[in-house]
Amino acid sequence: MRATAPETHSPGIRAFATAARYVQGPGALERIGGECKGIGGSALVLIDAFLLPTLAPGVERSFAAAGIEVEVVAVSSEVTSAAIAAISSAAAPHHGFVVGVGGGKTVDLAKGVSRLREVPVVTVPTIASNDSPASRAIAVYDDAHQLQQVPQLERSPALVLVDTAVIAGAPRRFLAAGIGDALSKHFEVAACRAAGGITMQGTRGLRIAAVVAEGCYDVLRSQSAGAFAALEADEIDEAFEDTVEAVILLSGLAFENGGLSLAHAVTRGLMALPGPAERLHGEHVAYGLLVQLAVLGEDDTVLLDLADYLGEVGLPRSLRELGAEADEDALAVVAEKTLTAPHVVNLPEPLTEAALLAALRRVEELTG
Repeated sequence: MRATAPETHSPGIRAFATAARYVQGPGALERIGGECKGIGGSALVLIDAFLLPTLAPGVERSFAAAGIEVEVVAVSSEVTSAAIAAISSAAAPHHGFVVGVGGGKTVDLAKGVSRLREVPVVTVPTIASNDSPASRAIAVYDDAHQLQQVPQLERSPALVLVDTAVIAGAPRRFLAAGIGDALSKHFEVAACRAAGGITMQGTRGLRIAAVVAEGCYDVLRSQSAGAFAALEADEIDEAFEDTVEAVILLSGLAFENGGLSLAHAVTRGLMALPGPAERLHGEHVAYGLLVQLAVLGEDDTVLLDLADYLGEVGLPRSLRELGAEADEDALAVVAEKTLTAPHVVNLPEPLTEAALLAALRRVEELTG
């Protein structure tokens, strides 16, 4: 499945990307063999190394029952071009598709191997920390965990399989981060549309993306408290299912088909600061959303309402809560690096460094 970013943008063209199939629910992992029938011969299955003892036996049984040969490989490396190439070259060459079972790194490693081998990919997230499992994007880093490139799969995943019983067993922080990543899409898609911007597909955003993004936001604001209550009660209810669906599926559909904006651009700046660089992607985006709203001139009441919600979920609202001092030097680093991110252009008006610095200061003053 060869995949690269578009060589040229096509701003007059609109395109819709989505996984071929999405399956979610408690015990869904037990169905993986049957769900993968017809995707493409045998499978190369990458599983988080620390999850191998608990998940591999069930995965292997399900594939065996479906008559699908598998090669299971434990992975634990950073998502680098070298790691992707090493995993691909070490595995048997005949597999018809790749499966990634684990967190974000394992999912992206599986995507990277599938891209290198030009075969379909199946994603099986074990945490709901972001929307990567349902998207074509692959975040490729260097060994120091600095983002290097975001190549695109030629086709979306053939299957996204989400076992909510597995998701529910993960630390609460991961779901909170996923909410931070997903919550921003309503505002980022709107900003991208207002700017006449383009998506990561190199095309204009579709109106359906704005509808999905708004629905994603509404689900999270109305259901996430119930989702966390369900986790505390060791239950999986509709609020939890709806929240996971919003984080993984709705958020992915929104950004791929509607575009990203400043909230995601700010992550580039935060990765340049010790402390914040160690935090999860969705925690960065949550803070970045406050910055985006400040840049767009939203009232204090709007920012404080969002900040209160982020606090309830357990998400950071300031550089201090991200692990850095909000001095002028730190703000300057965040602003400088943010302005190098490609999504920063997807705003109604061009963003200057002075305006960004003013917005960063305003967020710190409101949330400090």
